[in-house]
Amino acid sequence: MPFRRGARADRPGAEPAGPYPSGRPSVRAGHEHSSKVGQSQMHAHTSRATGDGTGRTDSTGRTEGAGGTEGAGRTGRTGGTGGTGRTDRGAVPPLAGFTVGVTAARRADELAALLERRGAVVLRAPVLRIVPLSDDVELLTTTRQLLDDAPDVVVATTAIGFRGWVEAADGWGLGEALLRRLDGAELLARGPKVRGAVRAAGLTETWSPASESMAEVLERLLDEGVDGRRVAVQLHGEPLPGFAEALRAAGATVVAVPVYRWMPPEDLGPVDRLLDAALARSLDAVSFTSAPAAASLLERAEQRGQAEALLDAFRTDVLAACVGPVTALPLQARDVPTRQPERFRLGPLVQLIAAELPGRVRPLPVAGHRVEIRGHAAVVDGLLRPVPPAGMSLLRALARRPGWVVSRGDLLRALPGAGRDEHAVETAMARLRSSLGVPRLIQTVVKRGYRLALDPRADAKYAPR
Repeated sequence: MPFRRGARADRPGAEPAGPYPSGRPSVRAGHEHSSKVGQSQMHAHTSRATGDGTGRTDSTGRTEGAGGTEGAGRTGRTGGTGGTGRTDRGAVPPLAGFTVGVTAARRADELAALLERRGAVVLRAPVLRIVPLSDDVELLTTTRQLLDDAPDVVVATTAIGFRGWVEAADGWGLGEALLRRLDGAELLARGPKVRGAVRAAGLTETWSPASESMAEVLERLLDEGVDGRRVAVQLHGEPLPGFAEALRAAGATVVAVPVYRWMPPEDLGPVDRLLDAALARSLDAVSFTSAPAAASLLERAEQRGQAEALLDAFRTDVLAACVGPVTALPLQARDVPTRQPERFRLGPLVQLIAAELPGRVRPLPVAGHRVEIRGHAAVVDGLLRPVPPAGMSLLRALARRPGWVVSRGDLLRALPGAGRDEHAVETAMARLRSSLGVPRLIQTVVKRGYRLALDPRADAKYAPR
């Protein structure tokens, strides 16, 4: 046949009299320019707002009212607003003010563009590189073995791997012979992308699981019976834990087809910067699109002596967003909570992040205004207000006990690298008020400190527990 290609705590520094001090507070203001990414926002329990400044994502992955960012590394300035963060349709993009790490090597540009389109600042750090094995003796030897001793079953696990195998065989002059062997076998395709690659090669798969799960593939094979059968399994960068062992225990001869390998990146600088950002909580989420990528990031943290600190960040403040359950396994094995979309694709992954991060923000009623504190910005009455890193540190410290007085000493300790001079708090506070655009959101309580001017009617709801 022809073939084709194709966040109640003790209150250090807070007066026991409660959040509303006696006397008339004085308010001071100052000036500041917008700056780059600060540390992550305080996470708290709330339901996600959809029409009052956080944006809304529909089932197709498009975001209503979302404007495009000017580029990764810039602080949430969106189109058509002169940097205020309000889009033409009056809504703040769902990820504006948040920073998301992208660990993918393949399709990283596509994933970053989808996140930026929803307002995120993206920190790119490919933690792996794919090394094709077109000139690898191991793949050539395995291919020849399958030509000499035909497989009864072939399991194709990834589209890129399957295509790479056929292309490599073409380069060796074995392409047509390989396709004939595959056509004569029971061909199982793990998911729709692999199924598409199989059909593009002029073949037809025998079966493909709706779950896209290798566990379902294994279950089918064991139910069919594999005793005495020869099963070729196309690997996808690393061994499949337990898969081949289960088949061999059932009597099969298993041939592993190593189409490509995952290797550490040649430049580890971006990976180390992503780790530093996660540890500093200046990342709000990290996206993972493969299990080897998750394992590689954990391994790099181990090499730097930061593994436990990274795990703590993922368990508390930094969202680990995985494209699917297989990708999540290395993290879940270390007791890291992960989130995955129902459909294991980039679009749904971005939709999940765009729903999850705003949903972690507790809206605060402050001085008659609605305030959301995001990773490196605040949303005030539906307007995105980028805040300097020092200002974000102060804002988060105040928001941990909204309405309660926080002493200058406590605020000084919250300022990174501020030393012992409390004047640094006054300077940063003036800049914070200027950045928020509404100075009276933060009150100065003379000789005591500062407080968020929480609306009295909200006292019972937001008082420390």
